[in-house]
Amino acid sequence: MSKPLNAQSLDQQLLDQYEAYKEPTITHRRFKHQDIKSLILALEKPFSTHLMGKSIEGREIYLVKAGTGKTSVLLWSQMHGDEATATMALMDLFNFMNQDDDFNWLREKILNNLTLYFIPMLNPDGADRFQRRNALGVDLNRDALRLQNPETQILKRVRDSLDAEWGFNLHDQGRYYGVGNTPHAAAFSFLAPAYNYEKEINEVRGKAMKQISAMNKILQRYIPGKIAKYNDDFEPRAFGDNIQKWGTSTILIESGGFKDDWEKQYLRKLHFMLLLETFNQIADQSYEKEEIAGYNQIPFNNRGLIHDLIMRKVQVELDGKWYLMDIGIRQYQIVGQNGNYTFGASIDDLGDLHNFYGYHEYDGKTEVKVIPGKVYPEVISSFKKLKKMDLQELFTEGYTYFRLKRLPDETEIPDWPIVLLDKNTHPDNSISMGNNPVIFLEKGGAKEHYVINGQLFTVAQILKNFSK
Repeated sequence: MSKPLNAQSLDQQLLDQYEAYKEPTITHRRFKHQDIKSLILALEKPFSTHLMGKSIEGREIYLVKAGTGKTSVLLWSQMHGDEATATMALMDLFNFMNQDDDFNWLREKILNNLTLYFIPMLNPDGADRFQRRNALGVDLNRDALRLQNPETQILKRVRDSLDAEWGFNLHDQGRYYGVGNTPHAAAFSFLAPAYNYEKEINEVRGKAMKQISAMNKILQRYIPGKIAKYNDDFEPRAFGDNIQKWGTSTILIESGGFKDDWEKQYLRKLHFMLLLETFNQIADQSYEKEEIAGYNQIPFNNRGLIHDLIMRKVQVELDGKWYLMDIGIRQYQIVGQNGNYTFGASIDDLGDLHNFYGYHEYDGKTEVKVIPGKVYPEVISSFKKLKKMDLQELFTEGYTYFRLKRLPDETEIPDWPIVLLDKNTHPDNSISMGNNPVIFLEKGGAKEHYVINGQLFTVAQILKNFSK
């Protein structure tokens, strides 16, 4: 066995070596049950795999076990089908535990002191649809008492049979949560769920709070200021609250948003490291040195604080008059037939947004005018004819929308920063709530920047794109 790594550098060592353990077949969040099933069934020692039952639509739900230690730890992921970051991290963690390298000391420490139990995908029907709820349309995290769904019956049965000392409820939250009143998006949020309306702290919940305090310290080294605490109001139907009540020290981990990390691959990497660090701390009980005060000092989530793009202090025209305002835009993913995605967007807020923040921001300094793109006046007979037109020159003149008699297949369309429309479509390109305007940002009569689907480019970047 190699010499143990310096304990203070363990997190950095794990991140430095991460690519050696990252599961290469999982590259985005929209993987299916079959993708995970094949990986689970291929696991070898120190893992054992157990079929615990099936979902409403008959997909298998597995329990994966590793270790022989006296402290039992239960982790469940993808209770909500479209919350997949932790599942990716678990696949990486499984790869890590099967390796033979300088981390052998850590593997032995974890496996000798802990018995780990994983439910990697609790809601496979929801995962295959990439939706929050299960096939019945139920939020499984609100079925802890009635237990009307086979998926929740499995989780309750596993929890009760193990009477695990620790529980980790692994979720994703939206990318628009902020950290308190700071300009930071919440990359991770934690919670030691309350077990009653009074939010009392007993030994079970207190242990979870101390461990979260330790986890927060680790993450602050890599994403300072980007860690929040989830709302701790008691929810009597939720699993986390009830599992805490039933005697398992329960920690909710929510993977949130990070700039330019839509598929959450950087958060996946941090999640992988954080779980191993946490197992290490539970194994040697070093979390006991932490104070509950450290947990209480973590700011709460601030829902809706963040936008993908905020354009500040820009001039917007209406009926011949110009008005100074901020524009907040949020994006969403549009998944194509080939599985790739493009962005859509919409204006989420207008006016004074000085106390809101964006992953990307643009300051117009009161001098910049918002100029909506124009619709080319003629309907173009074919995509072939469109490609022969001087699109670069038309774009310079402000034309961004082109109507065609027949739209081409999505695979035929180059990566052009324009919008192709059906001949009968008349776009509303106004600067108004819910719209997705294509706009120029003009200063001193010169078009300097361009916004399409919530993404900001320089006009020079766009003009280069037409020559590709």
